[in-house]
Amino acid sequence: MHLPPLRRLLIAACAISFAAGSLIAAPETIKLWPEGAPGSKGERPEDTPRVDVYLPTAPSCGAGVVVLPGGGYGGLAADHEGKQIAQYFNRLGVTAFVCFYRLGSQGYHHPIEMNDAKRAVRWARANAEKYKIDANRLGLIGFSAGGHLASTVGTLFDSGDPNAKDPIDKQSSRPDFLMLCYPVISMSDDFMHRGSRNNLLGDQKDNEEVARGLSNYLNVSANTPPTFIFQTDEDTVVPAENAVQFYLALRKNKVPAEMHIYQRGPHGVGLHLGDPVLSTWSQHLTDWLRNNGWLKPAKRAAVEGTVKINGTPGNWGTVVFTSEDPATPVASARLMNGKFQLPERDGAVIGKNKLKVTFSTANLSNIADASNTGVMSTTKATPDATEDLTYEVKEGANKLALEITVK
Repeated sequence: MHLPPLRRLLIAACAISFAAGSLIAAPETIKLWPEGAPGSKGERPEDTPRVDVYLPTAPSCGAGVVVLPGGGYGGLAADHEGKQIAQYFNRLGVTAFVCFYRLGSQGYHHPIEMNDAKRAVRWARANAEKYKIDANRLGLIGFSAGGHLASTVGTLFDSGDPNAKDPIDKQSSRPDFLMLCYPVISMSDDFMHRGSRNNLLGDQKDNEEVARGLSNYLNVSANTPPTFIFQTDEDTVVPAENAVQFYLALRKNKVPAEMHIYQRGPHGVGLHLGDPVLSTWSQHLTDWLRNNGWLKPAKRAAVEGTVKINGTPGNWGTVVFTSEDPATPVASARLMNGKFQLPERDGAVIGKNKLKVTFSTANLSNIADASNTGVMSTTKATPDATEDLTYEVKEGANKLALEITVK
């Protein structure tokens, strides 16, 4: 068969693409209890809790994440809420452990699922040296019912048994940071997900006391890990009240938290790659991980200073410090009346930083605002400068004065 040149080219390009994709290493599969899981009903795959280990495709940043796919405690959405999520983390340099926990549809009910997920956290922490991760930068992410399971571990964790014979059982099951995506949270309110409750509780599905005890917004404490939450308003399967109640409980207990609720989007979207709006949630997660030091801890320092634009104090803008290391936090200071200030907690990373200054043009005359937005940005001291603005942040208090010329 003779193909037109363009079609032959397209087929060749696809072949190259598939070949490149096949170079990604298959995950390593590890049984969480090699000698048999407690409470197991057999030796089938569904009786055997395990993790698939996905190694970073970018240079490792030393962080690890346990991934809990959803599925209403009746199945596991192990592709778009498991493998794809692991590969997202891998691109950030994070080692990912996708957990295949036991399910209510196979006759396993609470606390089996919780114990499987706790074991996955303990196992990852016990094997931190093997996988070159920091045992104190181990996160837990869950989707839908997996979000309920993640919130269960994140609120009902324990510090491990120091007298255990199994060294894994000596490890803490507390994740260092928590990520909940359209999570089931309540097992007792009118916004609960009934299918998850039935599958998780089994014969106790009508026991309101047990269900209330697993409505995890009621279990939040000051020791709950810092949490990122993603949800959609249109979700009718697991309504946003679940995520909102957990967020409010975090606020009440002064636990650092960030929540993004999108207006549109159904339940169970995963990364939702290709959607120009909803897919941005993972970038917000990346920013949260970076700016909280989970990707890479970095020493920060206080910075304050002044900014003049054509001799006039800059107004209503920002001064952004970006370290040379893309995994470290970005520091953004509010510019008002020509001044800005960053405390050490939110300060710039010590070392060389690039600066970007954004400012209002309302109080500046003789400036051609090409964007017609009343706001301009610059990374240079003058339009003719060949190098970007940089500043060497040092330990202690930093003070700088920026003189910027624009036309």
